[in-house]
Amino acid sequence: MEKFTIITNSVKDKNRSVTNKIADYLLSHKKECMVLEAEERRENQPYYYTDVSQIPDDMECVIVLGGDGTLLQAARDVVDREIPLFGINLGTLGYLAEIEQHNIYPALDRLMSDRFTIERRMMLSGVILRNGQEIARDVALNDIVISREGPLRVVRFHNYVNDTFLNTYKADGIIISTPTGSTGYSLSAGGPIISPNASMLLMTPLAPHALNTRSIVFSPEDVITVEVGEGRDGSVEQGMAYFDGAASVPMVTGDKIRISKSKKDTRIIKINNISFLETLRNKMSNN
Repeated sequence: MEKFTIITNSVKDKNRSVTNKIADYLLSHKKECMVLEAEERRENQPYYYTDVSQIPDDMECVIVLGGDGTLLQAARDVVDREIPLFGINLGTLGYLAEIEQHNIYPALDRLMSDRFTIERRMMLSGVILRNGQEIARDVALNDIVISREGPLRVVRFHNYVNDTFLNTYKADGIIISTPTGSTGYSLSAGGPIISPNASMLLMTPLAPHALNTRSIVFSPEDVITVEVGEGRDGSVEQGMAYFDGAASVPMVTGDKIRISKSKKDTRIIKINNISFLETLRNKMSNN
C-alpha cells in the first residue's frame, strides 16, 4: 500500500501525538498520508463524523485511530467508498480496532508491504416507515436498536419476519445486530456471541418483561420488521431507532422499521493470524 488516510479521534489523541507519529512514519517511508478528524456531527452536516469527500478516489487504506466506536463511525461514513479500514485502539476494549499502541510500527510495516488480509463484514440496512411512507433510512455495522424514549416504562414491540407476525415483546427495546455487533450491546443484554465472519441477523430483547424470552437468530435473507405498539390506554408511545448508537430517528406508535442485510459491507484489514475465539478470550480476560 502506498496511499493512506488517517481518521483520528481528537478526544482520545488530544495533542495528535500518536497521529503525528503514524503520519511521520508513513511519510518517512515515502508513502502518501493525509489526516482527517472525527468530529461530532453538526446540524445539516452531510456526513456523520468525517468528511470523506476530502479523501482522494485512489486512496488505498483508511487508518482509524481511536477505538471501536470511532471505527464504527468511520465505517458508516466511508461505506460508499469501499475503502478498507484498519483500526488502532486507543480505547479500552477493542474488537474491531485490533492493534494496540505498542504494536503500531510493526503493523504499519505489514500494511506497507501488503502482508494482510481483508475481512468483509455484513452491515444492516434499516428503513423507517410512517403510514407506509419512508421517513428515514440508514446503515449499521454493529446494530440497530429500537427503544422507548423518555420516562422508564414497558413498551410493546410487534415483530414480523418476512411480513409474517412473529411475536410481541414487552420490553425496554429490541436490538437487531450483525455477527460483528454480537459482542456489543446485544452481548450485554444476554445475547449469544457469533463469529464475525458469519452472515445472519440476531434479535435480542432489551430487558424483556418475560422469563422465557431469548435471542433469536435469523438467516441473512430474512427481513425483520419492528412496529412500535400502543401505550397504556391506547396512548401514543414515543420511541427511537439508533444506528450503531450514533444516528437516531424518532418513532411513534404505528411506525415500523424494516431491517435487512445491507447490500453494502465494511472491509476490515487484519494483519494478525489470531483467531476470533483467541481475541475474544484475551479481551474478556483483561476486562
